[in-house]
Amino acid sequence: MGAPILDRVGIFRPLRIRDFRLLWTAMTVSFLGDGIYIVAIAWQVYELSNVPSALAAVGVAWMLPQTFVLLFSGVMSDRLDRRRVMIAGDLIRGVAIGGIGILSVTDSIHMWQLIALVVVYGIGQGIFGPAFSAVVPELVPQELLTEANALDSFVKPFAYQLMGPALGGLLVDHVGTGSAFLFDAATFAFSAATLLRMSVPHRAPVERKTSAFAELKEGLVYVRSRVWLWGGMMAALIGLLLTWGPFDVLMPYIVKNVLHGSAADVGYVFLAGGVAAVLTALVWGQRGLPRHPMRWLYLSWSFASFSIAGFGIANALWQAMFFSMISSAGITTLLVMWFTIVQRFVPTEILGRVSSIDWLISAALVPVSFALTGPAAAAFGARNTMIYAGVAGGLTILATMLVLPGVLDPDREGFTG
Repeated sequence: MGAPILDRVGIFRPLRIRDFRLLWTAMTVSFLGDGIYIVAIAWQVYELSNVPSALAAVGVAWMLPQTFVLLFSGVMSDRLDRRRVMIAGDLIRGVAIGGIGILSVTDSIHMWQLIALVVVYGIGQGIFGPAFSAVVPELVPQELLTEANALDSFVKPFAYQLMGPALGGLLVDHVGTGSAFLFDAATFAFSAATLLRMSVPHRAPVERKTSAFAELKEGLVYVRSRVWLWGGMMAALIGLLLTWGPFDVLMPYIVKNVLHGSAADVGYVFLAGGVAAVLTALVWGQRGLPRHPMRWLYLSWSFASFSIAGFGIANALWQAMFFSMISSAGITTLLVMWFTIVQRFVPTEILGRVSSIDWLISAALVPVSFALTGPAAAAFGARNTMIYAGVAGGLTILATMLVLPGVLDPDREGFTG
């Protein structure tokens, strides 16, 4: 019975491959812990200091070290065993979150300690990300890449946005914030142990006659020579500057202080987005890519950005959940298509570097986004800041698609599946 189900439902077909199945067993549990974390960290910060600038500072501490680590984590994932790189990232993150949990449980946590441990967590995130993106094409054949990336966009929202936040809200409300962090730390330990059982296919050794700096430059030259790559990265650079900080900082603030909700209610907003993301991933995993994926990518992305403005006009929890669903559906479409296109067009021997450059450029201004969100909310109000951010972000994405020649180049392939 198991094999026919995997054959009929496209999104599950890559799970027939043992090592890919182990990878996603690890990721599912880890994403569940991450979903608990996003509720726990917001509630912990607002318990220590109930102002948006406090959570914004934690966001800067999380993203800024990733920016520096990403400069060389891609080179590391192209040079070393990508499985071991991912395990290292898991262990670093687990230690950091475990430290936060212990401090919180013992009621001895202060903001400076929280920020310091979040910095460590960000370093682990920066090490893990590019290696994970680059290892997928080593585990599954090219004809299953769309399904593999759709599975990514199915499992992540299912665990990270749907089950994790709902469980996180319940844990915070009933057993305490510190216990929620400790549960998250345990998921990283589980992930690392599962990845240890995985065997990545052996890559032919490449004679390294150049330095890490030279290899990083090679990746930059490759990206610069392709408009669709650097154009998409630049759109993400500006789009995330405008929307990431406001969503992460102000959505929980609005639910708590404007809609008078609980930690569980914050979890429900994430859960609603997770439901939409899961359904969207199932559709693309079954259907495959459309004929013009880059056009779909940009239209969905702009729609998701515009929906951020909805949180600024929401007057009830169900409205916030509705806008979360719209945003998540658009972002899921973006991610399935972008990662599949990158993995198909970029040679595997340089994929780690291109992935790290993608992460680096896209997220480079996210710390600035967090840093500006607090002052913007103080100056314009939390609601107005969300409205301005969503509208500006959506217009940025549309302008990239309409104005930049060559940004839709992969659409010329006319491929599906």
